[in-house]
Amino acid sequence: MKTLLLNADMGESFGPWVMGLDHDVMPEVDLANIACGFHASDPDVMRRTVRLAAEHSVGIGAHPAYPDLVGFGRRAMACSPAEIENLVLYQVGALAAMCRAEGTEVRYVKPHGALYNDMARTSEIFGAVARAIKAYDPTLPLMTLATRNTREIRALAQEHGITLWFEAFADRAYDGEGRLVSRAEAGAVHHDPDVILEQARRIASGLPLTASDGSDLILQADTLCVHGDNKESVASVRAIRQMLTTLQGPA
Repeated sequence: MKTLLLNADMGESFGPWVMGLDHDVMPEVDLANIACGFHASDPDVMRRTVRLAAEHSVGIGAHPAYPDLVGFGRRAMACSPAEIENLVLYQVGALAAMCRAEGTEVRYVKPHGALYNDMARTSEIFGAVARAIKAYDPTLPLMTLATRNTREIRALAQEHGITLWFEAFADRAYDGEGRLVSRAEAGAVHHDPDVILEQARRIASGLPLTASDGSDLILQADTLCVHGDNKESVASVRAIRQMLTTLQGPA
């Protein structure tokens, strides 16, 4: 069975406002997507989160977003491809500086929120993100959504000369194309721990999920995103880690 790496969004606190239970989640995951200041985080939070990831030997990924602190990066913005290329490069560079200070490095890039969704749907935006990665380090993988049909985005990645890591979600509903159901719709986010664990198990085992249109959906993923915003979600992360260890052996 292919090893499925766990990733989580980290470092999303800002000043005195705390978001997420990073200290509880970090020991359970393989990869930490660290916010770079545009949708969340600040320099102090970034460096503390990098240090925490390094202490637990967790791979660090840059988590760049549109410049949208108020909307938490979940609102699409009318940025040109050149602007997107530069804002991604800027954020990766900022996190890379924190990593260098802590004796570690950025291992991959995962855009956040609206930028993540726009990149998966629009070739111009994908190209802008890809150019930013190539300008910084063309060996860095780009994390993107595992959908029903990934041929088009694989071709784009090959055209731009970058590597893709496909990602699935344990706690999100999917539509018939294998895209995430909008958070504006009822049932878009799973809250039942048993449902989350079962979805994670089915993704890890290559078994079909049931999409929102009732169709069977199999996702070929390299990594599974989990969230640890409260005690219940942290318990779900630990249960998923135990399940994957049972299925796959230690990571």
